[in-house]
Amino acid sequence: MKILIIGGTGTISSAVTRQLAESGHDLWLLNRGTRKDEVPANVNQVIADINDEPSVLGGLPDGMFDAVCEFIGFVPGQVERDVRLFRSRTRQYVYISSASAYNKPAPSPYITEDTALANPYWQYSRDKIACEQLLMKEYRDNGFPVTIVRPSHTYCERAVPVSIHGLKGSWPVLKRMIDGKPVLVHGDGSSLWTLTWNEDFARGFIGLLGNPKAIGEAFQIMSDEQLTWNQVYECVGNALHTTPKLYHVASDFLAAVCPKGYNLTGNLIGDKAATVIFDCSKLKRAVPGFRATTRFDEGVRRCVDYILAHPELQVDDPEFDQWCDRVIDAQERAKQPIVGV
Repeated sequence: MKILIIGGTGTISSAVTRQLAESGHDLWLLNRGTRKDEVPANVNQVIADINDEPSVLGGLPDGMFDAVCEFIGFVPGQVERDVRLFRSRTRQYVYISSASAYNKPAPSPYITEDTALANPYWQYSRDKIACEQLLMKEYRDNGFPVTIVRPSHTYCERAVPVSIHGLKGSWPVLKRMIDGKPVLVHGDGSSLWTLTWNEDFARGFIGLLGNPKAIGEAFQIMSDEQLTWNQVYECVGNALHTTPKLYHVASDFLAAVCPKGYNLTGNLIGDKAATVIFDCSKLKRAVPGFRATTRFDEGVRRCVDYILAHPELQVDDPEFDQWCDRVIDAQERAKQPIVGV
């Protein structure tokens, strides 16, 4: 197939790029070229600002694409631009939305593609919902061949997935574990979550490309494994050969006291704090044989090994570290007046 990926070098899309390249597809990437050294040699790359529409059209090959995959469209204006660019240039337009668009906590923890879309806590998610609505209207009114894909917490070797971290990523959480310091876990750590290795996601995603069952439909792509957040952090600690000291704090308190830029209201209250169990039956009907095969304890071990071998990924964050200590100190002081009552 002749496929265009808008993006193609991020956490999720890099695995899709690699697998499509290995399969010999006529693959094109459209991005700014900031990680061009990581693009496989047999992939065509158009380095451009996609908002410069004449330049984009001039850099792309003639003829139809079998699929155009939008990994970096976040607001309705960006997908409106894509409709203009590719209305007559593709047989399928695949939009990467987000499972954070689902209403959480939902009436049932079992999430399907029919679960209501609503997130009053996170503008990012509301924008994704608006993009989906715009694209599905284009499908209904004009036959635009859209497929919606909703990933949840997908990870790769470059970062360990945790629920609470600062602006510089997950390394400071790992560093606290290594140093024997307590790490913050929201709630009591018992809510269920799903974490998906990016190579597993890519197999499900690629199975939707050129798939007639996918046009006009939405699909979620995740692992079938559910873990409590306590188990998630324990797996991280095991990969570091240490026993993590988990310190539990109410999610709404963390959201209320987090520094500007952490956005724990959206990330926690609007997403990770709720127990969710994703039902991927619809994907498996459309892509027979799909199964995520990477257990989290295996995937996170790869992450930890990779990060420890790459010092450039070990970025300290003193502000986040101090904030964690202040939160813990505040909760410990709050316990004092009622001890012994």
